[in-house]
Amino acid sequence: MKRAGQIVLTPFPYTDLSGAKLRPVLMLRQASRFDDWLVCMVSSQVQQAETNLDEILTPADPDFANSGLKAPSVLRLSRLAVLDGSRLLGSIGAISEERLGNVRQRLAKWVASER
Repeated sequence: MKRAGQIVLTPFPYTDLSGAKLRPVLMLRQASRFDDWLVCMVSSQVQQAETNLDEILTPADPDFANSGLKAPSVLRLSRLAVLDGSRLLGSIGAISEERLGNVRQRLAKWVASER
């Protein structure tokens, strides 16, 4: 069963739509009454994190072990997509409800801001 907070594998599209790369994504919420999901890219390139937007997840975090990630990673809220649920290939783990709430609040604050 799909649910927000899961980290799943999917072909994530490049921004120029020239292709996609199989990678982990965080399921943020169901985007419609259909099986469409708002997701953000997950990357091990922590140095690319956008300050005050992206969230870094490290082995020191209590929910890292349940995430299924193998290395420190960044939840790239600056890299969003809406994907059909059939494209979400399999769950590798999940983040805590508390972290999911924080991530959603961070995203909402960013959307509401001018910069």
